[in-house]
Amino acid sequence: MNDKKYVRKEAIALTYNPENNNSPTVIAKGKGKIADNILEKAAQNDIPVYEDKNLVELLGNLDLNESIPEELYEAVAEVFAFIYRLDRNYQTKTK
Repeated sequence: MNDKKYVRKEAIALTYNPENNNSPTVIAKGKGKIADNILEKAAQNDIPVYEDKNLVELLGNLDLNESIPEELYEAVAEVFAFIYRLDRNYQTKTK
């Protein structure tokens, strides 16, 4: 018998538009095939993926179109900083 536990893939997609909202908002979430679809759409649209199992677990408790609570601002800020660094590095390489 295999001792490894099967972990079902889970994905959460966030959006942030400071003109419309004060905090990032959950726009998609799911497990299994739905998570695969979210990740596939991200890849198709060159959207970076940030992996953090604990953050996904916390964000998974939110409803679609729900803004993240203040308690998660710091963790989500790390995600946006990661994306900003990737974007900046990509722009530097393409110049």
